Amino acid sequence: MARYFITGIAGFIGSSLARALLASGHEVRGVDNLSCSDSSNLSDILSDIDFCQMDINETDRLCDFMRGVDFVLHEAALASVPRSINDPMSSHTANATGTLSVLMAAQTAGVSRVVYAASSSAYGDQEAHPKHESMCPAPLSPYAVQKLAGENYVKSFWAVHGLEGVCLRYFNVFGPGQAADSPYSGVIARFITDMLAGEQSTIFGDGFQSRDFTYVANVVSANLLACQAPREAVAGEVFNVGTGRSQTLNTLYATLARILDFQAAPTYKKMRAGDVFQSQADISRARSALGYSPTHTFEQGLEETVSWYIQKTLKIVPKHFEQMAISR
Repeated sequence: MARYFITGIAGFIGSSLARALLASGHEVRGVDNLSCSDSSNLSDILSDIDFCQMDINETDRLCDFMRGVDFVLHEAALASVPRSINDPMSSHTANATGTLSVLMAAQTAGVSRVVYAASSSAYGDQEAHPKHESMCPAPLSPYAVQKLAGENYVKSFWAVHGLEGVCLRYFNVFGPGQAADSPYSGVIARFITDMLAGEQSTIFGDGFQSRDFTYVANVVSANLLACQAPREAVAGEVFNVGTGRSQTLNTLYATLARILDFQAAPTYKKMRAGDVFQSQADISRARSALGYSPTHTFEQGLEETVSWYIQKTLKIVPKHFEQMAISR
C-alpha cells in the first residue's frame, strides 16, 4: 500500500483520483482551499481520507502535512484561460507560485515523486497536428504561461534537487463532478446543464474549433501509471494525456443535443482572447513510456457524464437515454 497526497483534492479530478486510489487500497491524504470546489465532492469518501483545508502557498504547513507520503499528485490550480486574462495576478499566484510551493514542500518532506497536472495550452495555436511533446511551446494566455512555468519548475527540481517529477499535459478533461455553475466552467459541463435547463448555449467562435476531449478516468489512469513508471523513463519528462482524437464544438453540441433530445441551436459569439483553435494530442510517447492507453472513448465518457448530470439535476434518467445506453 502506497501513501498518496493530492492537492486540489476536492476538485473533480482530485476527487476522482482519491476514489480510484481508495478503491485500490491506498492511503490518501490531501488539501484544498475550497476556493473553486466544494467539500461535498468528498462527502462519500471524507471519512476514508485525511483532508485539510489549506492553500498550497502555505509552504511550511503544507510540508508538515505532506511528511511520510510516497507520491504527490499536484492538481490544485485556477484552471481557466479567461480567468487568467481577467485576473492574471491571482491566477499566477495559484498556478505558478503554488506549484513552486508544492515542490519546495515535497523536497523538504522527502517525497519520492511529484506528478504535475500540466496543460495542453502550452502548445498555443500552432498549426501542426497532432501536438507532440517535442514541439516548442507557444503559450497564448497567462494561464498557459503559468502552467508551462510549473513544468519548468518540475524539471528544475529534478535537475537540481533530484526530486522526481513527471508532467502530464492534460487535454480538455471532462467528466462527472465537473463544476458547471461558473463562467469559467468547461464547455461540456456548460452545454449539458444548459440543455437540461432548457436554455440556449453559447459557442465562442464558429464552432469549428476542435478539442481532444479527455474523460477523467483516462487522466486518473495516466496519473497512476506516472507514479509507477521507472524513474529513468519519466523523471523530468512531459507527456500528453488525451485520446488522440479531436471533436469540433459543433459536433460536441450536436452529439449532446441528440443524447438529450434538445432542439434549440446554439448562439455564436466572437471567439475569446487566448483560446486556441485546434487541439489534438499525440499520445505515442505516453503509450511507450507510461503504458498509457485511454480507458474510455470520447463517446463512452460523454454518455457517463450526461447520465451523472441527469441524476444530479433531475434525479431521473429519461427513457430515451436509458434505451440508448442499453443498446450500446
